[in-house]
Amino acid sequence: MVLRMSRLMVTTLRDAPADAETLSHKLLVRAGYVRRSSAGMWSWLPLGKRVLDNVARIVREEMDAIGGQEVLLPALLPGETYEATGRAQEYGDLLFRLTDRKGAGYVLGPTHEEVFTLLVKDQVSSYKDLPLILYQIQAKYRDEARPRSGVLRGREFLMKDAYSFDTGEEGQIAAYRAHREAYVRIFRRLGLDFRIVSAVSGAMGGSDSEEFLAPAAAGEDTFADCPACDYAANTEAVTFTPPPAADEGHGAPTELDTPDTPTIEALAAHLGVPAAATLKNLLVTVDGEITAVGVPGDREVDLGKLAEHLAPATVALVTAEDFARRPDLVRGYVGPQGLDLPYLADPRVAPGTAWITGANKPGRHAANVVCGRDFTVDRYLDVVTVRSGDPCPNCGAGLSLGRAIEIGHIFRLGTKYTDAFGVDVLGPDGTPVRVTMGSYGIGVSRAVAALAEQTADEHGLCWPAEVAPARVHVVAAGKAAQAELAEQIADRLHAAGVTVLLDDRTGVSAGVKFTDAELLGVPRILVAGRRAAEGVVELRDRRTGEREDLPVAEALARLTS
Repeated sequence: MVLRMSRLMVTTLRDAPADAETLSHKLLVRAGYVRRSSAGMWSWLPLGKRVLDNVARIVREEMDAIGGQEVLLPALLPGETYEATGRAQEYGDLLFRLTDRKGAGYVLGPTHEEVFTLLVKDQVSSYKDLPLILYQIQAKYRDEARPRSGVLRGREFLMKDAYSFDTGEEGQIAAYRAHREAYVRIFRRLGLDFRIVSAVSGAMGGSDSEEFLAPAAAGEDTFADCPACDYAANTEAVTFTPPPAADEGHGAPTELDTPDTPTIEALAAHLGVPAAATLKNLLVTVDGEITAVGVPGDREVDLGKLAEHLAPATVALVTAEDFARRPDLVRGYVGPQGLDLPYLADPRVAPGTAWITGANKPGRHAANVVCGRDFTVDRYLDVVTVRSGDPCPNCGAGLSLGRAIEIGHIFRLGTKYTDAFGVDVLGPDGTPVRVTMGSYGIGVSRAVAALAEQTADEHGLCWPAEVAPARVHVVAAGKAAQAELAEQIADRLHAAGVTVLLDDRTGVSAGVKFTDAELLGVPRILVAGRRAAEGVVELRDRRTGEREDLPVAEALARLTS
């Protein structure tokens, strides 16, 4: 195929949109690959659609290779299916909800576990029909409060979601491993740098969960990586096991006069102690019930991590109205001793450890408040924000942190969804067997943005060959002889099965054409320029910047080999 820029709907821009913060957002818009339709909604233009389709093609090929069968289910789904599994509440405001003319409630699917489960219930009746892998590539919808970063965080996005169905754990583990290996092949073929990290399941439910992350400055995920062993995890999944606390014979609690010290910083400065010696008690509501969360004073509570631990409960910070209902809670001076609230704590608040904490009186704190003696913890949870240098859960070495884009996520769901809908098949002995599931997602449109983030340079996009909108970008520098040679080369490449982007625009300077070629990011650029009359062209490698003058025959041989 020859894509002629004289006819192609592509308008390049010299300047990025004013609201663009990430590299992919800037370049995909500037290069004419996407255009904003509305907040969080994007139109894929011809070149962008070709890249998107190439990513989807690779995903399909590898999913088919492990026995996946592609289907296409509705995006508009009955709301009652999400109510049945509790995910309507778990997703909350992220769900797009609507009502039809008869008053029936619907949602736009963020993922399709429920609907796939019901499909299998309708179609599968015997263990002989299993194992089964079904997948689709379809638009998903989430009502993001602040859509940003271009196609990285939109309200509509293209996703591959796959689901495995088996009669037992052994088969489910085999399906999980097959998908894991397929994902490795997919992301390698796409040319992505990626990490596989332990993760939490969140609203998806289930047990084992791993994320595939593409390191990038624009990433919204933070992951921890151990330089001394193979441990890697999303920071929400990092755990901490404290050493046993020594019995130091702490004295009785002592009340201290600490006026105007409602913050840890003010308290530590007033007493001349490190913040780590103090106990921070954050008040939150869990499904409306006020709950205290204790962490060392030098650490912060990761509210996302806390919410993951307590899902499907809704977690929120307390408000002034909450304090008004509980006059026994003194803002800035809350301590766990004698506190009439559920008390959660990070494992660092271990039995036997002594703390300086609030005395539950205005302007007063207490020292030598010992966990296990003066207060008890109802439940331990890893809830602090992970920091660089924190000990690796495997080997104890200091962790390093990095930013990344989530491009894939795999889950062992178990029977969460088949329990909700009563999905059984007849087993070998004729008795019902509950079906077990796995769920496996890849952000197809996110992968495009992740590739742009990882491979672009100061001149523009720089696509790997397998996903580029064309294999070769042929540029006619301007004169009639150069244009004629460029046409001949494009035709010969097309005849050899090579997709060509041909810049045959008239009235456009050679400089603009070269600038656009670098911005558009096709991996090989062939220029019919000053030596066209000699039958010599310039071949450029967009990724390395290397340039060579070659006879036309040799250039064609390289490009078609």
